[in-house]
Amino acid sequence: MIDEKLLEIIACPKCKLDLKYDQNKNILICENCRVYYEIIDDIPVLIIEEAKPLNDDK
Repeated sequence: MIDEKLLEIIACPKCKLDLKYDQNKNILICENCRVYYEIIDDIPVLIIEEAKPLNDDK
């Protein structure tokens, strides 16, 4: 689970828009860039090169 205060200020490193937290999959989603960022050990991995394409199943 990611801290609520962090979710309020966190943004996509590429487009700078808000990220949506998917609690079930424990990922941060950028709907604008159509990618998601993993959260490993409660730390969001917000490296543009580490972003994974957002598929319809995400």
